[in-house]
Amino acid sequence: MNESDGKTQDPIPVLTEVVIGDTGTDSAIAAKPPHLDETRLAELQTELASRSFDLTDQLLHSAFQEMEASLFEQVSNRLRNELPELIDEILREYLEVSPDPDD
Repeated sequence: MNESDGKTQDPIPVLTEVVIGDTGTDSAIAAKPPHLDETRLAELQTELASRSFDLTDQLLHSAFQEMEASLFEQVSNRLRNELPELIDEILREYLEVSPDPDD
């Protein structure tokens, strides 16, 4: 639902605003989070980076598989379409056979 539906949505909080408790809304998300010491902050950063990397890795693998399948199909189709003509041309040149039966 969006504003064109006549309903307004709460703004999506930004991670840094949530961590420091500065979203400017009264929602539960805006409630001041527990104090984060350096160790807990480092753990949180590591977890976010790790999960982000895993998601990126999955998306890249999927994209490369799709591209590989598409390229394979394109090459296969071109070979199927062009190879018979190429073979015919080479054989006729080598055997000095005219493609026109009237020659």
